[in-house]
Amino acid sequence: MQGLEVGTRLRYRLTLASGMLECLGFAGVVFGFASLVFVLKEDGYFSHLCVSVPGTNGTKTTTDCTMQDEQFSLVFTVASFLNNFMTLINGYLFDRFGTMVTRLLAISLYTTGTILVAFSSAAYSELLYPALSCIAVGGILLLLTNMQVGNLFSSHRSTIITLYNGAFDSSSAVFLIIKVLHEQGISLRSSLLVLSSCSVIHLLRTFLLMPKTHIPYPLPQHFTYGLNCRKANTYNVEQFERMKDGGVIASQESPAEPEDQAQAQDSENVASFRSCVLSWFFLWHLLWLSIMQLRHYLFIGTLNPMLNRLAENDPDLVSQYTNAFAITQLFGVLCAPWNGLLMDRHKGKPLAPGETSLEADLRSSSLSLLLTSVQCLLFSLCASFPLLPLQYITFVLQVINRSFLYGGNAAFISIAFPACHFGKLYGLLMALSAIISLLQYPCFALVKGALHGDPFLVDAALSLLSLLVFIHPLYVFIHCRKVARQREDNTQSDNNGSKMAEAEF
Repeated sequence: MQGLEVGTRLRYRLTLASGMLECLGFAGVVFGFASLVFVLKEDGYFSHLCVSVPGTNGTKTTTDCTMQDEQFSLVFTVASFLNNFMTLINGYLFDRFGTMVTRLLAISLYTTGTILVAFSSAAYSELLYPALSCIAVGGILLLLTNMQVGNLFSSHRSTIITLYNGAFDSSSAVFLIIKVLHEQGISLRSSLLVLSSCSVIHLLRTFLLMPKTHIPYPLPQHFTYGLNCRKANTYNVEQFERMKDGGVIASQESPAEPEDQAQAQDSENVASFRSCVLSWFFLWHLLWLSIMQLRHYLFIGTLNPMLNRLAENDPDLVSQYTNAFAITQLFGVLCAPWNGLLMDRHKGKPLAPGETSLEADLRSSSLSLLLTSVQCLLFSLCASFPLLPLQYITFVLQVINRSFLYGGNAAFISIAFPACHFGKLYGLLMALSAIISLLQYPCFALVKGALHGDPFLVDAALSLLSLLVFIHPLYVFIHCRKVARQREDNTQSDNNGSKMAEAEF
């Protein structure tokens, strides 16, 4: 039995480490689009949309590539939209069919996308639309199946979820590596074929280090999974919720402790999916995520034309700042765990009298939500000022805020709502926020058209809009205070009742 426990713990750690590498090297590469655009422009993608503008008063003829920039912006808009919107369907598939089916779909999409980019060319620039979309959807599916790994380490659950989301953000630096290799003479096709061949690694991990269905939370004793297990104790999330409702886990035959009985009693009243969607928690969280995500998507999608404008079309300077932006993305994996540690800071400490672990988790999340909101406001303000050196600070704030945003998003859903609805709620939230993110293209068209390339008014408007994100942490804080006050009142009334009973006796 001891050997089995050692082997199980080793499997848990291998799953954690391999999932980290998977997210870091593959899952979020599409968000390194700014580096990829630099390569695509050099290879002549959509170059037929550039037009020559004759100079006036003897000045040189210039090239106007506004339409080319619009096409690249539209490619990223479609990919980022589908990255989020398809999560609604993918979340249902994950909850319904489990990890293996979802990962096989993810690997198929990801491989298809990388092959399409590899065999695209300037003559077939339109292939970028399905290619980047497949890479984006496949990548978010890999992240979705990996976030449940946090359930294997209950005391560090939020930290691991945020760590994986940070690795997802940092994987955008993969396109920086491809850009550097391209400058050294290695073609885009060769780099993408290597990336595509790595799908073999994803397949091996799917069968050897991931469960067929789900990793439940809380974790049953001696929970195992993988191809080599003689009898893997894999559970469907909804089945596990029903098992908790009965107050019995198959591997445990000992009488339940009072705390376990209380948890079982609470689980009998698991909220329905509909009630979760109609809750204020879901509404304010949707607003919180949508506004910040729109700000980040617009910044990433318009980074190349913005740098060209501020650098006065100096290609070396644009390349320098593009590399700086991509390098800062690498540090997302280092920033995200701080958010998880912030949310897990109460773990291991005694709870307040009458307080449940769920209430403690929710109370701890309010500070994380507030800090993420402050970061977004600062990032938006810095991005609004048309000063090229200031963009270094903008890049740093952007990667910190983005790593906090997506890690905190997944962690909050896992805390505030039942585990059996995680995939569906995560998918619905991302899908609805994707609809809001479509506003990035009209904003880009407005800047290029009516505002004559000056994005200051749009950036200022988004900075004002960012003030709305503070509603969410404020609501969570007020809710936790209200619950704590009710708990104190109930405790006091129970004490008064006990004293009266003793006096009568």
